[in-house]
Amino acid sequence: MTIVEAALTTALEEAMASDKGRSAKIVVHDGPLRQTILGLRKGQVLAEHNSPPAASMYVLRGRVRITGQDPAEVVAGEIVALTHVRHGVEAVEDSVFLLTTVTSQAGDSHGN
Repeated sequence: MTIVEAALTTALEEAMASDKGRSAKIVVHDGPLRQTILGLRKGQVLAEHNSPPAASMYVLRGRVRITGQDPAEVVAGEIVALTHVRHGVEAVEDSVFLLTTVTSQAGDSHGN
């Protein structure tokens, strides 16, 4: 098993075990750059929120639905830009994705 496969498995196992049905682990945090592996159990929803100045979601396993003004379904192997878009995320299947964000300043967060 590769390091990436192990991270995917861990993210999904943690999401399945969580009362909230999700897990998140920051794997890169370098100034304004953050990369986070998120696991979502089928049916779980991340409520609508604002994106940071630059963001993308790369689905590693499963299928998710992006909600908001430009809804879309994204499946494993696909990537979508989420820059400056208010959106939510719903897991259509048990899913794991890599969220890459770049904030305007090292201490910024993308707000709710």
